Amino acid sequence: MTTKKKDIRKLNLEDLETHLTSIGEKSFRAKQIYEWLWKKNAHSFDDMTNLSKKLRDELDQIFTIQNAKVDLLQKSNDGTIKNGVKLHDGLMVESVLIPTETRTTACVSSQVGCSLNCEFCATAKLKRMRNLDVAEIVDQVALIDKQSREYFDRPLSNIVFMGMGEPMMNYKNLVDAIRKITTDEGFGMSARRITVSTSGIPKMIKMLADEKLKVKLALSLHTAIEEKRNEIMPFSEKFPLTEIMESLQYWYKETGSKITFEYCVWGGINDGDEDIKALIKYCRQVPSKVNLIQYNPIGEGKFDHRNIKAEQRYVSELEKAGITVMVRKSRGGDIDAACGQLANKTVEV
Repeated sequence: MTTKKKDIRKLNLEDLETHLTSIGEKSFRAKQIYEWLWKKNAHSFDDMTNLSKKLRDELDQIFTIQNAKVDLLQKSNDGTIKNGVKLHDGLMVESVLIPTETRTTACVSSQVGCSLNCEFCATAKLKRMRNLDVAEIVDQVALIDKQSREYFDRPLSNIVFMGMGEPMMNYKNLVDAIRKITTDEGFGMSARRITVSTSGIPKMIKMLADEKLKVKLALSLHTAIEEKRNEIMPFSEKFPLTEIMESLQYWYKETGSKITFEYCVWGGINDGDEDIKALIKYCRQVPSKVNLIQYNPIGEGKFDHRNIKAEQRYVSELEKAGITVMVRKSRGGDIDAACGQLANKTVEV
């Protein structure tokens, strides 16, 4: 009977040290292996050239490295790249490279499918299959960093957890992945260049604040009127806006980092003056800014009507109220790579 090999990246540094000393190797080899796995993104033990051939063979007999792989790559007319990423068990997620003149951003997934039911989001139409593990999250970052260097001649500069899934519903692996990405043993990226986007789970927002990771926080809001939010984001009935605000205030007290409110404007849904007034009132309760995001249709008729005049009114009234507001242009819409469009259309679900 063949014993299934364990992914070596399931082991922490101490576990590696214990294993190596148990087979007569020096414990310092663990740090070398750790660096190959998390900093250099090695795909096989043969890549670990500062280890002896004997040790590499011994590791290969016991462990495997289950790297995620790009199964399908699509390029947008605006330079955006969408990746269909195949995991070790054959499941797929999507991640996106978003380039500008000065930086490249990785939009990273945290779940296969999604735990929530936001009506305007294509990913929410998928069944949540499972959470991604730490290595699968980090692999997406490594793959996009490689693409950034290959296609744009510069390393990855920013990461947003805005891909498939609700990051806070995969909390432990999210936090562990961020630590791998930001430590010297990993990518060594500044945590201030990482944004975690959530639909609003108060308990988890507070927990993330307590981690002292120095990441940024974005809240997918879309309306500050409770009844409307419950209609378009039904899961939010469990998390009232008052509780979310309390968690955001806690976030700011503990981190000193402003919150970004992500907001789409839809005709006939949240384009009235009462919607603008409600948003201003909500923003004034905590240091924050607003990103007005161009919506990307997913075939749900009532959300397909962008009201540009209402967007302009939002900008005008928010600025009058002294609230920072940006209108974010959609990227990658022609390849279904824009916000809310990640839905694994290339595979059966």
